[in-house]
Amino acid sequence: MKLNKKKSLAARLMKCSPYKVRLDEERLADVKEAITKRDISKLIKDGAVWRENDIGISRGRAKKTNHQRRKGLQRGFGSRKGSKNARNNKKTAWIARIRLLRTHLKLLRDKDAISVADYHTLYLKAKGGFFRSLKHLKLYLNEHKMLKAKEKQQ
Repeated sequence: MKLNKKKSLAARLMKCSPYKVRLDEERLADVKEAITKRDISKLIKDGAVWRENDIGISRGRAKKTNHQRRKGLQRGFGSRKGSKNARNNKKTAWIARIRLLRTHLKLLRDKDAISVADYHTLYLKAKGGFFRSLKHLKLYLNEHKMLKAKEKQQ
């Protein structure tokens, strides 16, 4: 017994594909008797005809791997796509580092912890890429005794 027309009517009413429409096996006689849209809508309300739920793609595995990546796992050579520069851009790293160094130097100059002449030489060294990090800058200041006595007490 073919019920394609009934399914297509029900699909139009439920605004879905006819492949999503399911019929109650025990009430097939009622479905067969239904001719109009009104008859089918009554069957839908009664529960003899219903729409199957959409099946999505599970994100469970993706969530698990993302959670592990947040912990620092699954980041080996086999998982990498793209160059070293694509994953961690040299330019953005440089911008972050130089901004940090320059703000620290300005802070030291404003506090009179270093002289203006020292500030200028250090600024140019930072611009030339001499300092690897803020720690390196502080180490350089201590080794060359550029910090004034007032700053050392704090």
